[in-house]
Amino acid sequence: MPLVFLHGWAMTPAIWQPMAGALGGDASDIHIPALPGHGVATANPRNSLAAWVEALAPALPRDAVLVGWSLGALLALELARVRPRQVARLALIGSTPRFVASADWPHGLDEKTVSDFIEGYARDPAATLRRFLILQTLGDDARDHLFRRLSEAVCAPRDGQTPKALADGLHILAATDLRANLAAIEQPVCLIHGDGDALMPPAAVRWLADTLPRARLRMLENRGHAPLVSARDECAAAIRAHLRAELD
Repeated sequence: MPLVFLHGWAMTPAIWQPMAGALGGDASDIHIPALPGHGVATANPRNSLAAWVEALAPALPRDAVLVGWSLGALLALELARVRPRQVARLALIGSTPRFVASADWPHGLDEKTVSDFIEGYARDPAATLRRFLILQTLGDDARDHLFRRLSEAVCAPRDGQTPKALADGLHILAATDLRANLAAIEQPVCLIHGDGDALMPPAAVRWLADTLPRARLRMLENRGHAPLVSARDECAAAIRAHLRAELD
């Protein structure tokens, strides 16, 4: 099965290279696209999840396994819903159906915290990016190594396009709520999550595991939001097992 890796906000496809290598397989069956406006990708003028899904969909191979992390996991879930014939399975790392907390959703970040983050990015993108990287390392035993690796793969600003795309990505994170559509996602899903994740609380992925029709959860001890880096081999083993599992 072809593997399609979807990275998180403010990252580039480089964050997936070690994981892709650990999984092995035919290089022609590995696809690591940049999200809209990230890296060499073309920025999408609309800041909606649907628009970004449409931008990614044409390059999606048939019967793909989508491996999504963070914002990439939200995109993978929506791609599986709207393009079911192209998506065979999902492996989601650091995932949630809704990033922001609300009266009926306690498993997200406080709304004011998210709005302050969006405003902070508009004022000082570099400082906000650094803060975001630090948040991803919280709860992880390998914080120093993780921060270095994330810093190496962060999306560098270029010609005014990247800051707009990243601002759009933050608005997508803040606005997306996939809870009502999860029953339509019939593909097998492997959920991988750090038990110390400070951005996507573990309670969110437990809810996701209970709600998706065909999901299994692997919780990683002493890991934060980016176990694809700090626990690469464990994540790769879980994904390989998911690929071998029977569809029923």
